[in-house]
Amino acid sequence: MHSISLRAARLEIGVDFSVWAAEAALRPLQALMAAPSLFFLAALTAMLLRNQNVPFYEIDRVAFGLLVIGVVGRAMVLRQRLFVVERITWPMAGLAALALASVLGQPFDNETWSLLASKLIVPFVLFHVAGLVFTDEKRLRQFEVFALVVLAYLSFTAIAFLVGAKALIFPRFILDETLGFHADRARGPFLQAVANGVSLNILGLLALHAFRRGEVRGLKSAVLLASVPIAILATMTRAVWLSFAGTVLALILVSKNRTLRLASAGLVLMAGVGLLAVLSSHESASALSDRLEERGPVEFRVAVYAGSWDMFLERPLTGWGFHQMPAELPRYVYGYKDKVLYPHNTYLELLVEHGVVGLALYLWLMWEMWRLGGGSIPAAEERGFLDSQFHRMWPILLAVYWVNAALVVMSYQFVNALVFTMAGMLAAQRRRAQESR
Repeated sequence: MHSISLRAARLEIGVDFSVWAAEAALRPLQALMAAPSLFFLAALTAMLLRNQNVPFYEIDRVAFGLLVIGVVGRAMVLRQRLFVVERITWPMAGLAALALASVLGQPFDNETWSLLASKLIVPFVLFHVAGLVFTDEKRLRQFEVFALVVLAYLSFTAIAFLVGAKALIFPRFILDETLGFHADRARGPFLQAVANGVSLNILGLLALHAFRRGEVRGLKSAVLLASVPIAILATMTRAVWLSFAGTVLALILVSKNRTLRLASAGLVLMAGVGLLAVLSSHESASALSDRLEERGPVEFRVAVYAGSWDMFLERPLTGWGFHQMPAELPRYVYGYKDKVLYPHNTYLELLVEHGVVGLALYLWLMWEMWRLGGGSIPAAEERGFLDSQFHRMWPILLAVYWVNAALVVMSYQFVNALVFTMAGMLAAQRRRAQESR
């Protein structure tokens, strides 16, 4: 009798331990499922601060994987529809299939797979995941606060670089001249001045949107908005300057909201003040003058574009394959002896790597992105983050992305993730509007 009761006690202890172990193992998953929006923003932060040129743990991939696990687990528990096929899904899937088929036929290369993820896989997944995560105004507000914090960080970093306060710049790899490009400009964690400028421009639009809605007020809003033109100037990149000028002009001419127009005019004023401040310093004025007069980059781009076009004419239908241009392009560019060259144009790269079909799929994708701005708004969300004014601003946001895509290859994971996350929000909002009818 005693031995039976002892075995029963041991069995009970074993069961209790198994239950405890199972609960302990599931606790992290429960945390992932309980706060999907916070993990989404954490993943975006990892993508912002982790550059592929920096030898560090794949923290962005870990954060991305945890986000997907949490969202999938939450959808299963709540019995949500996990994957919703949108019109935009088809061109995205087509581009991803073309690239994946090309990569699978090549020897394994970590850089190639990383670029595939940054350009296509991560944006594709985040577009669909955003619709499951940002489903109410509280979570949309969290995204807006995140955007404002990132804008403040990028602006502060750019201005610190401009004035020479490099001890304040974080992460320190931004100052490493052996990594990335444009070590002499405010390039931020992207290690590329154009990517930094695109992010500042897009996030600046979101800051104006928050200011119009009264979500940021007082001195902090004035300081934040005033810092954007100066940070844009600090990138020392003509394409970024023109893109920002076009954005502000579009807001002044197109917007029907008086507050937004006045804020945009204020940005013009601050840009003028920042320019005068730069010109007051002999060193800064000299650097600015050199950038305006520099012809080398223009001549280089012309040569690269001509070589890229010759590559396209050789294989106009099938293309050369994903990430094959850098190694092949030097054979077609005359006057330069670089072993690796990049096309500096997203559309031209698509045309060369995937042929006419690839460019057609991308243009279809961008058209579907544009259409999202014309979606319906549920009555409960008319005064929220995705209000009618955001819908009017959406084409300007896309225009910033498109213009700069003509000057660089959009392989910057954070930039792509940011744009496609907002696209996913708009697509989900349109579905909610249709369901509420």
